[in-house]
Amino acid sequence: MKLADLASLQERSLTDQEAADLALELFVVGYEGTDLAPLVEDQLARGLAGVILFRRNLTFTSDGAIDLEALAAHTRAIHTAAGRSPLGLPAVCSVDQEGGLVARLRAPFTILPPMRVLGDYGDEDLIHRVGRQLGRECRAAGFNVDFAPVLDVDTNPANPIIGNRSFSRDPHLVARFAKALLQGMEAEGVLGCGKHFPGHGDTDADSHLALPVLPHGLDRLRAVELVPFRELSPHLSLVMTAHVLFPALDPCRPATVSPDILRPLLRDECGYDGVIVSDDLEMAGIAKVLEPRAIVLAGLLAGVDLFLVCRRDDMRAEAIEAAGEVLRRPPGDPLRQTALQAIGRVRKMRSHLTAPFAYADDIRQLLASSETCDLRRVLGAGTLETTEHKRTTT
Repeated sequence: MKLADLASLQERSLTDQEAADLALELFVVGYEGTDLAPLVEDQLARGLAGVILFRRNLTFTSDGAIDLEALAAHTRAIHTAAGRSPLGLPAVCSVDQEGGLVARLRAPFTILPPMRVLGDYGDEDLIHRVGRQLGRECRAAGFNVDFAPVLDVDTNPANPIIGNRSFSRDPHLVARFAKALLQGMEAEGVLGCGKHFPGHGDTDADSHLALPVLPHGLDRLRAVELVPFRELSPHLSLVMTAHVLFPALDPCRPATVSPDILRPLLRDECGYDGVIVSDDLEMAGIAKVLEPRAIVLAGLLAGVDLFLVCRRDDMRAEAIEAAGEVLRRPPGDPLRQTALQAIGRVRKMRSHLTAPFAYADDIRQLLASSETCDLRRVLGAGTLETTEHKRTTT
């Protein structure tokens, strides 16, 4: 099915196979094992939007380092499978590589400090260099999407999940530093993703474990949480939602599935026209509230274009089947039209990706390069933690 065919599908009913294949385009999935799962390989060949890899998907050498041959073979298999799809589009091959604690690629890759350390140092040129290094290393390993940077504003010292993942407690500094990192990554051919909309920085619960509640009203959100998303809106291809409840805006539904939050605030107010991707549907912040089928239906209605299901086969199957049911609805059905529009946005985003085929020797060459060694010296010299540095932003 070619890109030009999508508009024509609005006018006719879909076969079961067409609906099933189109539904795959609404998902990025994770899986168990250090090799590409056979089912996911088949789904990539049918149009699955992409995959996300975690530490559990990596092989390690006897000294605890990532096995570069195994990693390169794994990501090559992902791109090879996607290359068999009739769509002719690269798959999303993604990873969470923020720096600090949230970094799936450890040694021999560059160990980056938490973004708060870079934010406190305040050197936008250095942050841009870090972004370029992130982009080079992700791309060399076969990844074309990095779920970074965090745009959350760290206004709550008791926050158990954001903390020093955030650049700053100042929303405008978060925006400036995140932009520098994002542009560095994307200069090296890796798309970034701003997260977690409309803001996870002031919560006191971890949405992996529970549904956080943020009581602020719209005026406060506009003054703090929305600032980085609004300022970076023209530069972002992907924005990830937060499984957070904002009772002042929607007393019943987390942001991921709230039609009172995603479209009105992100699309209309912030002017964002890229892909809206959910955080993982398996996280307790959403999974304890809704079953996978209900999440997909409510998420599409709210404005989600792409769903993350990061581990469980059963949840992935149920979510994809729910999307297929929507696409099998009669022409003219509003939710069916919304799903097709979401697929169109995802295809547009994928058209800007490349399929970087990774080889271990190329990764080693990059990691031994003068650019890598110079940056590691700067980051490892203790300068960032000990020097009182004048911000370039003041």
